[in-house]
Formats: sequence, C-alpha cells, structure tokens
Amino acid sequence: MSVTTFIKRNFWGKYAISLLHCVESWLMPRLINDEKAVIRYYKKKSGGKIVDLKNPKKFSEKLQWYKLHADFPLMQQCADKVAVRDYIAENGYAHLLNEQYGVYSNINELDISELPDRFVLKAAHGSGQNVIVTSKTDVNWRETKMMLSSWLHQNIYWSGRETVYRDMPRRIVAEKFLEDETGELRDYKFFCFNGKPAFMQLEIGRFNGENTRNFYDMDWNLMPFGKEIPHNPRVIVERPQKFDEMKKIAADLCKPFQFVRVDLYQVGGKVLFGELTFFPAGGAPDFVPAEYDEIVGNMWELRK
Repeated sequence: MSVTTFIKRNFWGKYAISLLHCVESWLMPRLINDEKAVIRYYKKKSGGKIVDLKNPKKFSEKLQWYKLHADFPLMQQCADKVAVRDYIAENGYAHLLNEQYGVYSNINELDISELPDRFVLKAAHGSGQNVIVTSKTDVNWRETKMMLSSWLHQNIYWSGRETVYRDMPRRIVAEKFLEDETGELRDYKFFCFNGKPAFMQLEIGRFNGENTRNFYDMDWNLMPFGKEIPHNPRVIVERPQKFDEMKKIAADLCKPFQFVRVDLYQVGGKVLFGELTFFPAGGAPDFVPAEYDEIVGNMWELRK
C-alpha cells in the first residue's frame, strides 16, 4: 500500500486533508482569480490541455465557461441540498422529497439519540461529502463529528470555481436512509440541455467492486460511451418501471437552465428526488472514448 493510499484510508489522514481544504478554500480565491483558476483546473484534469473559453465546443469546455458566466441565484438555490426543496415544491413535486430529520449549522446541534438507527448525513453545501449510517451504534461518532465539523468550515468553490457554491450557507443535513429493490440505491442521472433531457447515466455496483456506469437515451437504448470508465454492454438493465415519469420530472425541473443534471431514484415503486447538479465531476474531460466530449458538447447550444 502506498503512503498516499494509506493516508486517504486512515481517518487522521483524511481529517488532515479536510483541514487543509479548509485553509485552501479561504486562501486560494484570494490568490488566484476565477478565470485563471478554471484554466489551471482544466489543464490539471485534462493532462495538460488548454481550455477554449472564447469558443468552447466540448462539453467539458462549456462547463468551464458556465462556471464563469452562469452565476444566477436560482442555480445556487438548486445546488443547495436544503434550499432546493423549495424549488422542487414550487414546481409541484413536493411528494418526491426524501424525509429530512434535521439541518445543522453547528455540529453541536447534532443529537444522534434523536435519529433512527439508519440515516444519511450530507454536507448541503458540498459534493460527495456523505456519511451513510446503517447502524449508528457501529459508528465512531467522535471521529465522524470531527469530520463533519471540518466540512462546515469548507467552501468547495475554491478548487474548480463552481460558482454555485461560493456564497452558499454551510449546513449538515440528516436524511432518511434509502434502499431500492436491488439492495442498493440506483441513481438515475438525466443530462439536460437547453431545457430538455437528452440522455441518462445509470451507475450500479459502486459498493461491490463491480462498478458499471452506462448511459441510455430517452428510449432506453444503451449509448456507446462511458464517463471515467468505459461503458459495459454486457450489463443488461431493464427499463425502470417509472422511466417515463422520471423523464417528465427531469423535463419540468430543467427548464430554466442551459445545462443541469437531474438526479432521481426509484424506491418502492415511487420516484424520489436526489439532487440537481450543474458541474458533473467539476467539468473534467472524462468521457470514454474521448471524442464524446465534443459529441455531447454539440447537444448544448450555448447561450452567451
């Protein structure tokens, strides 16, 4: 095991990295302006390529442009895992919202005894900052609360300059634990361009070592590309029972935006809302094969 791997798997290593991010999230925006940071970020994620911000053609380039030019309040509201609930309700979909047990601006407000045995903790102002609790008696709550507290001191805007996070309130939210009929929680991610869903990402097997990330068009045909990892045509997934309903929901929720990814679940025969994402993977050029970065980019008519 490498030193880097050991650090990332060890609590104190992960905690030290999180504290470093707290410092960087305060310092870096003061040292480097947004455009320079975006150019630098893209170069790092693309293996040295220069992003074209004047005439972006690739999906990844358009997302970088989007970071710099599409900063309006509705996007920030909808990226916030607490505030987005008002947007969902206003559009007639309050029944899709997962149950929330509590919202905490200070980790001292989090009383584990008030929560059920299984639940999920999320940073409402972050991405990928989740604690999945399947048995609260098995959790080291001292370490977990230390990590949660560090998240409350982070502004994830600093790294890739995802502007929707810049002025977002920092909160931890406790939600109901969800599991679908497959024994996991399949996430149906609809990529929507100019107010219409174009295709959907389905990721399965994330926690059993057999991760598959396939894409389907709006008629449930497998598409010939992957993201970060190649698509796998050997994995056959039946069209979800509620796929047509999910398409309609995605179409309704994406209307105000040039681009947004609408994430939904199907649990117990019902559709539930996941989140709205404006910069998947920070806009890294990660389609496989690489030419699909431009093919997908052509689906987005950029409004400058």
